[in-house]
Amino acid sequence: MQVNVQQLSPVLVEVSVEVPADQVKSEIDKAYLALQRTARVRGFRPGKAPRGVLTHLYADRVAFDVTQRIVEATLPQALADKNVQPLSQPSIVPEKLELGSVLAYKARFEVRPEIASVTFDGFALSRPSSAVADDAVDAQVELLRREHSTLSEPTPARPAQKGDVLSIGVAVDVDGKPSADGSAEGLPCELGSGQLLAEIEAALIGASVGDKKDIALTFPDNAARAEWRGKPAVFHVAVKEVKERVLPAVDDDFAKDVGFDDLAAMRADVRARLERAAKEASENAVAEQIVAQLVEKNPIPCPPSLVEQQCQAMEAEIVQQARRMGQRIGGHDELHARVHADAEVKVRAGLLMAEIAKTEAVQVTDEDVEKGLAELAEQSGRQVARLKAEYRDPKKREMLVAMILQDNILDIIEAKATITDA
Repeated sequence: MQVNVQQLSPVLVEVSVEVPADQVKSEIDKAYLALQRTARVRGFRPGKAPRGVLTHLYADRVAFDVTQRIVEATLPQALADKNVQPLSQPSIVPEKLELGSVLAYKARFEVRPEIASVTFDGFALSRPSSAVADDAVDAQVELLRREHSTLSEPTPARPAQKGDVLSIGVAVDVDGKPSADGSAEGLPCELGSGQLLAEIEAALIGASVGDKKDIALTFPDNAARAEWRGKPAVFHVAVKEVKERVLPAVDDDFAKDVGFDDLAAMRADVRARLERAAKEASENAVAEQIVAQLVEKNPIPCPPSLVEQQCQAMEAEIVQQARRMGQRIGGHDELHARVHADAEVKVRAGLLMAEIAKTEAVQVTDEDVEKGLAELAEQSGRQVARLKAEYRDPKKREMLVAMILQDNILDIIEAKATITDA
């Protein structure tokens, strides 16, 4: 078997293979013997049809099947002999299969680019502060108050004001026609929260139970429903209920209600959680700077198939997150264009980090994995033993090892960088 490798671009390779004629003849003969046992040919008993008749009837099918079998049998060996590692499924172009002749075919696929060296020292980085101010703690305590608040009708009854929670009935005419999609009964909304369009919210401030409002507006260009963007509409709104939010007092009793010994312990826990989040955000900001500078200082070609895989993973994550939050996202093409540049950066950074791992002999030890699982347990609030059992799955463990390896490489680059504290 003769094999020739041609580099068409830094990330595209074409492998030309010639399979000897005797091997081709052997495969063709085996194919016709198998066909003779199963073929049903009019005028001949099963298994007795002559080779010439079978050739006349099934030549194209046999040629296709034999070519496919030969390629599947010889291509992996050809790649191994030339130490070629494809990233994408090969595009195969075979020549015509003929008895007594060699079979030549070409396989084209993407490969990782050759990286001569990677510059990763002397980066200038800025580390954001991870300090937590008292007013940030106060804001979180206020959120806890809201989570444990109650709703009740104002006594005495009064018009709606900012902060009140209303129950409304809504019908909408879009471009002069009623729209069933915009209708709802018993819709809850909090005035001042931004849930409603500004024109509707403004009209409901000062409204009382039983009031009906007709509110004319034009949908903004970024409206959730694409077919409504820029179109005139009239919302018919009926106020069913007006309730005010009653917040608990911030004292030891409140702290006990939410699971703490006293108010001081609750505030200490809130501060600790904020500090962990701030530290993580600070570290992520430094990591993003490292990735950006690594890619900028080391321009390398990027295999399109890897970028496409990364795009698909990012799109799936965005769609899943949007569904969890009840949000709408644009069409697939719009989303794809939005994530493509970030996907390309991630792929380039991954290729460069893999090269650094090789040149710096960076490895992930069992101790690193144990530490990673402990950190993951702390972040997620899950038991380490359960995580260990879950990450015995080879795919999950591989993902964890990849994350730890990336963190180790980031630590190496950060140690060589100049960092200023913001």
